[in-house]
This record gives sequence, structure tokens and C-alpha cells, in this order.
Amino acid sequence: MFGPLGFSLAPIVRKSPTLLSWTKPFANWYVDKMGYRKVGFKYDDLLVEERDDVQRALGRLTPAEAYDRAFRLKRASQASVQHKDLPKDQWTKPEEDSRYLKPHVVDVAQENAERATWDTMEVSRKR
Repeated sequence: MFGPLGFSLAPIVRKSPTLLSWTKPFANWYVDKMGYRKVGFKYDDLLVEERDDVQRALGRLTPAEAYDRAFRLKRASQASVQHKDLPKDQWTKPEEDSRYLKPHVVDVAQENAERATWDTMEVSRKR
């Protein structure tokens, strides 16, 4: 969630129209070069599933979201086996590339932080 500096510059860039106009073309170019949309993935499909918070977040997806994710994974695996990208009409469009899993991951992280706070709470008796 945070960059290498320990915090994210994204909110600052989004608030400034000038910074956004300078960085948006580079961001679009970078996303295109990553190539995940060419095999039908959404950005959140790239999250490492072995993390505990992502595993718990995956369990919170609706059945439709879980089915769509499984379909994208299978379709991308098939494209990888064939060493081909999908036809251009099947690529993930930028407006379809939504962060469907991130809200669940953030919720899990907040719950873990709250659990840690309650688990380490020190109770003292008033006298």
C-alpha cells in the first residue's frame, strides 16, 4: 500500500491537476507495458495469493466476483500456454480495471490492527 518511502504520493498527485497531467501519460504507458490487460487480468488479480490478508479477502468476494476472477485466471493460463495474448477485443479495458479486491484487503488489515490492539490491551483494576 505504501511506496518505498514509507508513504504514498498518490493522494498528493490526484489532488494536483498539474501533477496528474504530467504523471498520467507515464502511468498509462507503464500499465500498457506491464501487459496484464492483454491476457485479460485486472490489477488485483496480480496480488500474491499466499498472503494471509489476501486469502481472507478472497473469501469475502461475492460468488460472481469469485467466478469472474477464476475465469480470468484460467483464460490467462490458457493464453500463457499458447504463448499468445488474447485478441484485442478481449483485453481488459482501462475502465473495467477496477480494484475489486483492495477494499477487502484494507478491511482485513484494519481488522488485524484492531485485533492486535485489543489483544495487547492491558487491563488494570481500579482501587
